[in-house]
Amino acid sequence: MKQQQKAMYKKIIYISFLLLFSFSIQAQDKKAKDLLDQVTAKVRSYDNIVIDFKYSLNNSRENINQDSKGNVTMKGNQYVLNFMGVTKIFDGKKTYTIVPEDEEITISKVNEKEDNAITPSKMLTFFNTGYKYNMDILQDVKGRKIQYIKLIPTNAKDQRKEVLLGIDVQTKHIYNLIEMGKKGTKTTLTVNSFKTNQPLSKNQFTFAESKYPNYYINKLD
Repeated sequence: MKQQQKAMYKKIIYISFLLLFSFSIQAQDKKAKDLLDQVTAKVRSYDNIVIDFKYSLNNSRENINQDSKGNVTMKGNQYVLNFMGVTKIFDGKKTYTIVPEDEEITISKVNEKEDNAITPSKMLTFFNTGYKYNMDILQDVKGRKIQYIKLIPTNAKDQRKEVLLGIDVQTKHIYNLIEMGKKGTKTTLTVNSFKTNQPLSKNQFTFAESKYPNYYINKLD
């Protein structure tokens, strides 16, 4: 896959785990903390979550405007992500990246010690440190009340200026996540469909090599 696709994939996986596991943040803004606690409790009450989403990347300086759609099915730390024509499966131990365009499959283990490894444990701790946060605007979106929480990175080297997390006040589900980069890049993930406790196949998160007889399989570990 191209580097840009890989970067977008990492971001989608990170946001997906964020949606699934949510977060526990040290109180800086009580109202924001209370709302996030409600989101956490609601999300953790589900056996599984299936999300259809839209991902947008915009940078007016570079004249970049890209929109993509995808979906992800999650249960515990397992997931199946379909995005930009590529399927990524994580069965809890290994990641399988399936690229039909190249007829190639990459299999790799997840090393939680690696800084760039996208793992559930890191998603759980993403917001624990390194951010100041507070309640932001309350917005009406097609009849839905969306409360935004603004997060500001405390690390001056962070390339993100701020992160806005939109939460549906009624359902306590995450509606969207907006990242504003210091160099003018804006990325937005919007949840189009949020389904829970769906009937999943027992092999939902199992990679079956027999389905890809002509694919080149690259085993990294």
